[in-house]
Amino acid sequence: MTRRHGYALLAALVAVVVVISAAIYVGFSGVLRGDDGEIQAGGAHPRGSAAPASTGTWAGSWSASPAGAEPGTETNGFFGRSIRNVVHTSIAGTSARITLSNLYGQQPLSITHASLAVASAPGSPAALAGTVRRLTFAGNTSVVIPAGRQVLSDAVRLKVPGDSDMLVTTYSPTPSGPVTYHPQARQMSYVANGDLVEEPNGTQYTEQSPYWRYVTALDVLSNEAQGTVVVLGDSLTDGITSTMGANRRWTDVLAARLRTESGAPRYGVVNQGISGNRVLSDGYGRPANNPSGLSRFERDALSRSGVRAVVIDLGINDILRNPQQTDPDKIVEGLQELVRQAHQRGLRVVGATLMPFQGHRGYKPHLETVRQGVNEQIRGGKVFDSYVDFDKALRDPYNPRKLLPQYDSGDHLHPSDAGYRRMAQRFDVSALRGSTGAEL
Repeated sequence: MTRRHGYALLAALVAVVVVISAAIYVGFSGVLRGDDGEIQAGGAHPRGSAAPASTGTWAGSWSASPAGAEPGTETNGFFGRSIRNVVHTSIAGTSARITLSNLYGQQPLSITHASLAVASAPGSPAALAGTVRRLTFAGNTSVVIPAGRQVLSDAVRLKVPGDSDMLVTTYSPTPSGPVTYHPQARQMSYVANGDLVEEPNGTQYTEQSPYWRYVTALDVLSNEAQGTVVVLGDSLTDGITSTMGANRRWTDVLAARLRTESGAPRYGVVNQGISGNRVLSDGYGRPANNPSGLSRFERDALSRSGVRAVVIDLGINDILRNPQQTDPDKIVEGLQELVRQAHQRGLRVVGATLMPFQGHRGYKPHLETVRQGVNEQIRGGKVFDSYVDFDKALRDPYNPRKLLPQYDSGDHLHPSDAGYRRMAQRFDVSALRGSTGAEL
């Protein structure tokens, strides 16, 4: 064999290797996730890669837990309509990706068109000029999400600002059955007739909606963030009594502190609160509406992008809701199990004491005893790696069974905007760093 022929053969072999490697890479550019967070390769016939060219850390900038199937959507879903979700970022990034969920669907959900954009103004359905990006899934502009599953989009290059509203828009052309949603968004989103996914002008988005539909996460590739802190909670974390559209949940205030305070860990904050949520008990249905903290912990906390620490503020609904849990040890055991699972991943866990609720319609003296019993064990260091004392921060010093009036929204259970702000201010952000190892 001549030297020239040898070089030609070598070049041909190199070309074959490059082609095969590229095919393998592209073929696995998208993922489907099950309810348990397991990742599986997805997508066929990819049309290209939207992978970012820059480096950084993938972290959660926004998230909301799927909480149930939206009433009234059992048959047709939202076919033939564009859903424009308005979500608020905690940290900035140079690229982004979203997660769409069909957890509560009873049949495959066909999304033929999806986009991401920066909102032109807070709460607006209009996109900032030049920011609309078509989303792809394993290189395809459309995706079919099986019932009970979720899908992660490809990354798209877009300068995502922190502390800003983003628009996540989807279009489904066919009836899809129950819509997976988060009911207590405290943020107005929008709906329009027809496929207006990439329409930057918001004038045709005339229908307002207080829900988030399908979208459950927005991750960013960040050169500043060190990771994500996940806050698992109930309506107190969901911010059910915070001002609509103002981003005044206590987690929003915490996110602002992590962005701006000297020495604070630069974490994105994702709010995984579900109103009415309990540690131990699921709601009704299959899959269960309002799944318990124990049953959703893997999906909503441990599987979040770049998670470095978990904050848990759960337990009050176990005491208040039927069936009532009147043994504080049972609630504590549930919390300890969450901590054990987090420790297996090397994650630090910060817990919260349960706040008072005298005056609320569900208050009874023996339930106050249960709350005090849970708090006693949290303060004793037997549950979490560290804790924030929300009870002490918001209670009335002259009647510790009640919220201080200025922190009470009026229902004697949920805080006012001032109360949410107080919760975040009381939080020791340095507790998000450090080793694990609560004595369980």
